[in-house]
Amino acid sequence: MKKITIYTDGGSRGNPGKAAIGVVFCNEMGQEIKKFGEYLGDNLTNNEAEYHAVIFALKKFKAVFGKAVAEVAEVEIRSDSELLVRQMSGKYKVENEKIQKFFMEIWNLKIDFHEVKFKAIPREKNKEADALVNQALDANASHQTLL
Repeated sequence: MKKITIYTDGGSRGNPGKAAIGVVFCNEMGQEIKKFGEYLGDNLTNNEAEYHAVIFALKKFKAVFGKAVAEVAEVEIRSDSELLVRQMSGKYKVENEKIQKFFMEIWNLKIDFHEVKFKAIPREKNKEADALVNQALDANASHQTLL
């Protein structure tokens, strides 16, 4: 069974505002194997960006490793968003309509995996994913000033 830890982070400058995600894949030994940062666009909340990061991570896992690996994979999503982790773990209700759609998308993506668990971690333990968020936001900001 393949065990993968995925660190996810989403952030927005302004709430809502310009948003981006950061995703870091680590193997069983905790070694980084893939990382991604992506600008999402404008008018997104921080919570929406956090959900986008998880959706991106699960889709990217299947694209990179294949569905056959996903079917036997134990994936642990680590996020500093306590709200996301508690909602995905069934401890909090999902009342926001936009977030409900993201929740359902993740729920449906999880079907292709052997197991997907969610774990809340402190911000200090999510520095790499956070740095990818900021790099994507900074790259977009510098691109905007060039136009």
